[in-house]
This record gives sequence, structure tokens and C-alpha cells, in this order.
Amino acid sequence: MKKQGGFTLIELVVVIAILGILAAIALPKFVSLSSDARIAKMKGAAGAVSAGSALVHAKYLAQGSTGTSVPVEGGYVFLVNGYPGASQVAIAAGLDSNFVTSSTGSVATILESTGSSCAITYTEAAANSVPAVSTTALTSANCP
Repeated sequence: MKKQGGFTLIELVVVIAILGILAAIALPKFVSLSSDARIAKMKGAAGAVSAGSALVHAKYLAQGSTGTSVPVEGGYVFLVNGYPGASQVAIAAGLDSNFVTSSTGSVATILESTGSSCAITYTEAAANSVPAVSTTALTSANCP
């Protein structure tokens, strides 16, 4: 008689139980990665806002500190005290449709377009000698 090979029902149940336990351990790690990805995306946008503001200001200074706008790749950026205005910061930073910018007075809020609560703020320069300020407070609590 020929001996049949294969797995017993008990062996299959044990393997499925082990896979279930591993999945229960690994799943929270993957859920946390999406929050980390959002935070990294917004930190990248914050860096782009800071760099874009500095570059626009440098261009303003190179023009002799005159004028109310400077040309950039996306058009013209209108200035407030030599730095991008709140309504112009997305153009200066080169942000695309993955971000939504709203401005109220001298403050711009930049959100992720997915509707998440991840946000950075940009405050216009108060004077020629005071640079514009970009603020980030990104944590897994406010950036789920």
C-alpha cells in the first residue's frame, strides 16, 4: 500500500492560527504608516513653503528690493514686505493639486487635499526686516 502525503487538519489549523496572530501584530504597524506618510508629506510641503519664500525674497533682493511681484515658474508671486503674500505662497512653493490653500488676512493654511486635518500655516512678513513664518505642528494625533 502506498502512503499518502499531505497535511493533517490539525497542522492546517495551527498554520492558520499562526498566520492570524502574525497579521494581528503586523496590521497596526501598517495603519501607523499611513499617518507617518501624511506627516512626511506635510513636512515636505512645509519645507517647500520655507524654501519658496526664501527664494522669492532672494529674487526680490536681486531686483534691487523694488516692485510688488517677482516672476516665478508658475507665474508671478505678489509680495508683502518682500516675501510672498499669504494668497501667493502655494505658487511660490510650487505646491500642486495635492494641497489646498486658503488664506485669511495675512495667514495662509495649507491642507492635504484628501480632507485630512494635517495642516501647516504661513504668516506673511510683518516688515521688510522680518521674514515670513511657516509653522508646522504635525503629530499622529492631528494627522491621522
